[in-house]
Amino acid sequence: MNNGIINPLKGLNYGVVGNGISAALISHEGNVDFLCLPHFNSHGVFASLLDKEKGGTFKIIVSSDYSISQRYLRNTNILVTEYRSAEGNFNVIDLMPRHKTPDGHHCPSELIRYIKYKGGKPRFRVMYSPQLGFGQHPTHNESKKKFIKSYTETGTYESIYLYSSIDHQKILNSEEILLEKDEYFDISYNQKILNVCMDSIYLEYYKTKVYWLDWANRTVSFKKYNDEIIRSALVLKLLTFQKTGAIIAAVTTSLPETVGEERNWDYRFCWIRDASMIIQVLFQLRHYDVAQRFLQFIINAIPYKDEKVQIMYGIRGEKQLTEKSLDWLAGYKDSKPVRIGNGAYHQKQNDIYGVLLDVIYRNFKYFGTQVENAEDLWTIARSLVRTVSKNWMKEDMGIWEFRSQKRHFVFSKVLCWVAIDRGAKIAELLDMKEYYKEWNLLADQIKEDVLQNGWNENLQSFTQAYENEVLDAANLMMAPYGFIDPKDPKYVKTVIQTEKRLCRNGLMFRYKNKDDFGMPKSSFTVCTFWLIKALHQIGEKEKAQKYFDQILQESNHLGLYSEDIDFETKELLGNFPQGYSHLALIDTAITLMDNELSAEETMLDNLERTQTTTDILEDIDKEYE
Repeated sequence: MNNGIINPLKGLNYGVVGNGISAALISHEGNVDFLCLPHFNSHGVFASLLDKEKGGTFKIIVSSDYSISQRYLRNTNILVTEYRSAEGNFNVIDLMPRHKTPDGHHCPSELIRYIKYKGGKPRFRVMYSPQLGFGQHPTHNESKKKFIKSYTETGTYESIYLYSSIDHQKILNSEEILLEKDEYFDISYNQKILNVCMDSIYLEYYKTKVYWLDWANRTVSFKKYNDEIIRSALVLKLLTFQKTGAIIAAVTTSLPETVGEERNWDYRFCWIRDASMIIQVLFQLRHYDVAQRFLQFIINAIPYKDEKVQIMYGIRGEKQLTEKSLDWLAGYKDSKPVRIGNGAYHQKQNDIYGVLLDVIYRNFKYFGTQVENAEDLWTIARSLVRTVSKNWMKEDMGIWEFRSQKRHFVFSKVLCWVAIDRGAKIAELLDMKEYYKEWNLLADQIKEDVLQNGWNENLQSFTQAYENEVLDAANLMMAPYGFIDPKDPKYVKTVIQTEKRLCRNGLMFRYKNKDDFGMPKSSFTVCTFWLIKALHQIGEKEKAQKYFDQILQESNHLGLYSEDIDFETKELLGNFPQGYSHLALIDTAITLMDNELSAEETMLDNLERTQTTTDILEDIDKEYE
């Protein structure tokens, strides 16, 4: 991790705060540059990330003699931006409220900016400029007795409410504010029923802090990389939509894979593959409840035996995710178009069945037939196996979502094998012997097909597809999924050739052949983690460790990763923060430690960390007092 050091070349020097309903990106200077309300996939309230002029922002403005630093409150999703100067000091503490209630969870559609006075006579101004609906139409601000209301009059009606202890006119006119005590801003999608005051803000702050500390404390602890694992786990939890259990790929839309190009996609949806892989990692961290809620989301999304599984869904299970461009926005660093929706939802990708059945298998393995909705899951498992048995030999669009190139992708075939293999294992656990025998034979048939057609003797490697002679980083996952032994000469050679052909400056291409938009130019972060894991598994442990130490330095100042990294400048690119990248970091870190802590060590370590949590709470009390 970069230990809080801000590198301007990183580009995405943002923190993220969220509560499982929505999330906000806060710049290293303390500005809210991206926030959608009421939910992750709603229209933007602040989106200067996508257009500095039209997108809208909420800035904290101080004079040039202030130094600004930023950190997370340890083991939470609460962000602290510190402002220090000779005249005075203050902190801006950003959070989206989340805590447990007798009926579930309190997670309203609001962002709290708690201004903590630290001493002296600090001064600042704010630029409060919401642009509702991604700024398509003008937003009007009106000062009322209890709040500032922002709303649109043209197009679809939108409105939000700002509650603050600071004079409304000073906010709206961007006048200088002399800070002499704690203050607050509370941006709410809904008009508040209960009175908002400093005491209510502090209560939300404290309860939210306790929630995240408790969640982090229930996460399995490790002797190495624990801070990195906890931060990544907190990101994954933040990406989980509270209302349904869906897990989004990233908070943002249309951050480009390469600046100035059109590889810009909306990632505020639930990809079955990404979410299932996240669930596998959270299983390792003992957060089983997230897995069970995701499986319930799947049950709700595909209720019929004959209904095809999509590669992705909306956060409420929506099946139509029509893609369109917001032509009035300039795009991140002028990278057009800005898109909402995602046309990939109608693609055929055969690999999704394998990752989904793997999660269902793990669920049965851990919880047996006592698992909630066991019969529903068994029905889904049989339906998925039936679909794979009819389609595994057909071409698809592949894991990387080629938009015009159907092929016999090797990784898709491997994941078809995973689907049938896990289906057979589920049948064995449930003592369904007739299914077990039949599916094992089919799994053997698929494996033989891949070994025969996916291996290229001239390249000494498995290739991207049966009909081409290029390499693909996805094939590094063949051993982790159990398709092939990591010591098998064909896998070892594939890893060596993949590193040789796709690795550059310690970072990985997904592939280097032309796709629908030309040649890829940036590194795909998850693939670098896949290479590290593969190298470790084939015995190249020193090289794997070297690459891992390097990638840990490529995060931003808060330990967050996007989808892509520029090979030369190391600028973070693509949507952010990316769940795929953070799940791979956790999985790779655990792999490099060879195995998890024993149950006894975990219990002892968690007892030690309970005391650490107590210490943190005591520090909170001291800070507030």
